[in-house]
Amino acid sequence: MTSELLERALVEEATKKSGLIWVKGPAGGPARPLWHVWHEGAACVVGDGPGEQPLPGLTDGAAAEVTVRSKDKGGRLVTWPARVVALAPDSPEWEAAAAELKGKRLNAPDGEAVTRRWARECRIVRLEPAGALLPLPDHSLAQAPAPTPATTREPIPAGLPRLLLKRRRRG
Repeated sequence: MTSELLERALVEEATKKSGLIWVKGPAGGPARPLWHVWHEGAACVVGDGPGEQPLPGLTDGAAAEVTVRSKDKGGRLVTWPARVVALAPDSPEWEAAAAELKGKRLNAPDGEAVTRRWARECRIVRLEPAGALLPLPDHSLAQAPAPTPATTREPIPAGLPRLLLKRRRRG
């Protein structure tokens, strides 16, 4: 019983303090970073609408895996299994979660009307802890970057280092 309480306290405190959580849905694939708020014993996230974060695979009743990183060092602190609960718009639970999320939403294009847009166009889901902590991996989970059409920059012009050094000598 004591270890369960300690694990629950660790999950809650680490998740509250972290700005992002990494969530892997039931279909597998890479974990996605999501901004969230901790509200009434669960991580609440909003998304799947215009201008909001995608929530692939996070459907009501699904299982997910949540990894919380350290805010100061960025390293993995804890990984916990979660049960996804979709909140119905305009329900009391939805209203409470939306109010908490609204306070943390940065740069909302519609300001105070953001919750009305969320009710029309987005989903709010709760990620509720569901079971014992998952073991931390003993190897690197680094993956190759996703393919992209972006290119690296060109080499610097040959005369640039001399130009920069000349400016530094004058000052």
